[in-house]
Amino acid sequence: MSRFREGQGAARLRALIDRPRREPPQFRAALVRVPPSARDACVDRALGLGELPADGPLPSGCVPYLPCPVDALLRVVEHAPVRAADVFVDVGSGLGRAAALVHLLTGARAIGLEVQPSFVAAARALAARLRLPDLSFVEGDAPELAPALAGGSVFFLYCPFSGDRLERFLACLEPIARTRRISICSVDLPLPPRDWLTLASAPSPAVAIYRSTLAVKA
Repeated sequence: MSRFREGQGAARLRALIDRPRREPPQFRAALVRVPPSARDACVDRALGLGELPADGPLPSGCVPYLPCPVDALLRVVEHAPVRAADVFVDVGSGLGRAAALVHLLTGARAIGLEVQPSFVAAARALAARLRLPDLSFVEGDAPELAPALAGGSVFFLYCPFSGDRLERFLACLEPIARTRRISICSVDLPLPPRDWLTLASAPSPAVAIYRSTLAVKA
């Protein structure tokens, strides 16, 4: 895609974002029309995102922030699937890019969890700038944020952490899975086996969709 046409694609996406009444199917159709090689740049331009800021000090086991590829997010939205009635929880939400994009694609409420204060501030500014009231961001270490997790139905992880921190996070989700069905969508992060979780689909080598299997209490 030429630089001019890439700009056109971003302008079209931004125009749809700026509408008083947003229509997720229209936004998704406009994004899919952008060639895959240009989608990440178009989304960044439409959201008004620039250069990535430097990471601050990270807790042990946490991974520096990198934005998730748009095509991976499109697969997550399709195969989870994420619907308007869902609550999408982005674990390690960084600048809010994935949470904002999934909300715009589906209409689902989105919550971002992020340990770096400067990134949380930037994500909240993004939500305010784009007038996205159904986007919220919580500062803190995800395994310690049980209240923020409680309402989630689709949990998204793009390599936010590993090891003990990942084990503790999954332990936080098990009580939620005993009350209702949940999905966990991971990118480039195979989850350790859990008897309450099953791999439902793998729409690409990088993307895996897991679903809870616990009997839901009446």
